Amino acid sequence: MERPKMAELESLETAAEHERILREIESTDTACIGPTLRSVYDGEEHGRFMEKLEARIRNHDREIEKMCNFHYQGFVDSITELLKVRGEAQKLKNQVTDTNRKLQNEGKELILAMEELRQCRLQQRNISATVDKLTLCLPVLEMYSKLREQMKSKRHYPALKTLEHLEHTFLPQVSHYRFCKVMVDNIPRLREEIKELSMSDLKDFLESIRKHSDKIGETAMKQAQQQRNLDNIVSQQPRISGGKKSKKEFSASSELEVKNTSPMSEQDSGILDVEDEDEEEEVPGAQDLVDFSPVYRCLHIYSVLGARETFESYYRKQRRKQARLVLQPPSNMHETLDGYRKYFNQIVGFFVVEDHILHTTQGLVNRAYIDELWEMALSKTIAALRTHSSYCSDPSLVLDLKNLIVLFADTLQGYGFPVNQLFDMLLEIQDQYSETLLKKWAGVFRTILDSDNYSPIPVSNEEAYRKIVGQFPFQDAELEKQPFPKKFPFSEFVPKVYSQIKEFIYACLKFSEDLHLSSTEVDDMIRKSTNLLLTRTLSNCLQNVIKRKNVGLTELVQIIINTTHLEKSCKFLEEFITNITNVLPETVHTTKLYGTTTFKDARHAAEEEIYTNLNQKIDQFLQLADYDWMAPEPGSRASDYLVDLIGFLRSTFAVFTHLPGKVAQTACMSACKHLSTSLLQLLLEAEVRQLTLGALHQFNLDVEECERKSPNLVLVLVLVLVLVLVLVLVLISWEKDPNLMIPTQGIITLHHNSQTNA
Repeated sequence: MERPKMAELESLETAAEHERILREIESTDTACIGPTLRSVYDGEEHGRFMEKLEARIRNHDREIEKMCNFHYQGFVDSITELLKVRGEAQKLKNQVTDTNRKLQNEGKELILAMEELRQCRLQQRNISATVDKLTLCLPVLEMYSKLREQMKSKRHYPALKTLEHLEHTFLPQVSHYRFCKVMVDNIPRLREEIKELSMSDLKDFLESIRKHSDKIGETAMKQAQQQRNLDNIVSQQPRISGGKKSKKEFSASSELEVKNTSPMSEQDSGILDVEDEDEEEEVPGAQDLVDFSPVYRCLHIYSVLGARETFESYYRKQRRKQARLVLQPPSNMHETLDGYRKYFNQIVGFFVVEDHILHTTQGLVNRAYIDELWEMALSKTIAALRTHSSYCSDPSLVLDLKNLIVLFADTLQGYGFPVNQLFDMLLEIQDQYSETLLKKWAGVFRTILDSDNYSPIPVSNEEAYRKIVGQFPFQDAELEKQPFPKKFPFSEFVPKVYSQIKEFIYACLKFSEDLHLSSTEVDDMIRKSTNLLLTRTLSNCLQNVIKRKNVGLTELVQIIINTTHLEKSCKFLEEFITNITNVLPETVHTTKLYGTTTFKDARHAAEEEIYTNLNQKIDQFLQLADYDWMAPEPGSRASDYLVDLIGFLRSTFAVFTHLPGKVAQTACMSACKHLSTSLLQLLLEAEVRQLTLGALHQFNLDVEECERKSPNLVLVLVLVLVLVLVLVLVLISWEKDPNLMIPTQGIITLHHNSQTNA
């Protein structure tokens, strides 16, 4: 029962739906009827809808037929009008067609232009989009290009900053592009490459400063030299004029014939002799010669990368190695001053660089590290100087070395390094300098003594006289009153030796300059060295001259006269030292000069040599004696050898008039005594076994000749006369009794007894 009801309800609904669709078809535009019809075909009541539709079509056909029948005449009229309109419409169509053709023909260019415009608009949109994208990408590419350029130009620190800016600012904006991903992947490699390149620059820097440290040191030492010159000009201005005056006097006093033999000339004044230069060219700063940017860049790069400790450790390790290389002196350093200068320049250059690094970086090096290096350098430098300076035999080189060490010490002291040990070592070198001076002056003295003619110096005019007096402190009123030409009592070696002693004192004074010594210490050093010069060097030279085999009595007499005048000049040497050191000789610790003792010893040696030479000459003459002890008759005059001997003695004693009275008297008495003893020995020789009265008379003639020509021999020859008389009496007794033979031994015994009793 319910099923029929439901079927009836569904049929009603379907009929209502079909009715609605039909109304919609009737009222809707034909173009939009598709969805309505589709809803019919989607349903299952297609046949019933078709029936409904056909029924609706039949209804409309009947209505159209009714309407046509009702309006048939109007329809005919409309058709007639429509036919008329068709002709006009055809004309209008033709006109429209022509117009359209013309329009098409005319619009082709416009269409082409519009197409081009469309393409341009499309390209413009693409370009605009591209520009927008490139606006984002170009800064990235520019930064990357800038990074590569900085790396290529070795600007590593800016390159690292650019890399960080690129990584954190630009790349995140375009991270979706593939090339940006490649850049991001390359950033760690680029950072490591920058690190390696900066380290390479640092290595190049270390190698460069190792090679050019001598130039850096040379510049620093020139600056120190200029500063010291300025300080001397400012602080010692009152003493400059006085010093130049004494130097001028010293130069005038040293104008001798042995000028070429002087061991200290102007060219030996050392590296400090720059005071005579009126203008000095400006020396660039030591830091101006070095580009420290590789160190700073590498330090900053490693600091940014978090590897600062690694960098500091590497830098210090490499510099320690370089320090050991710098402190190793060349084997031939002692041969020239340039060897020492290059050695010092390298050391100074090394520590100038380290001092600059200390003050321009924060923590790369510290004071403890610098002090450790300096202690090592100081010990090695002092050891090297002690070793190599011991080979120096030239005082000029030692003096220049001293000046160079002082400049070396002053330069480093200006950078804050303690240098007291260097000045202590200079006091050790001072002893060596004195020894080399003594050796050199020994050669000078030998040259002077060997080239001297040992004759009084003749002067023919006032200028020559004043020149000698200016060289040697000599005053003699009687000599000044004598007319020219006249002679000084001493020979040329007196003023030459005196001037060379003053030169030696100046040489000693040169070494004491800039050593920070007190006046008393300088005075003591000069006096001790001068004492060694007098008591050892000059004394040995004089002794060697005196002891030479070919030295004559005239030379010995002149040596005695010369040493006498040199002995008197010792007080002037004392005053000379006092004037240049400003230390009075009355000071408690002042050392006295021993020149008086030196010249006295030399004079005594010369006196003894005179006595010996006189005796040797007498012996040479006596060797010519040829007595015929068996001569029956004596000769008519004294023997020839004795006449020659007496002539020699008289000429020799005439030379002794210039000697002190005691010396001349002693020489005469010694010669006479030796002559009498030698004559007596002729009678007492063992070979003389027999004597004739004629031989004794001849001997007596010789003795009387000695008495007559040399009154000084009277007292000495009395004993010889007594002996001759005894022999005469013995011979008279022998003539009375020819069988009586008296051996000479008995006479000798008698002679000895008589001498003893006397």
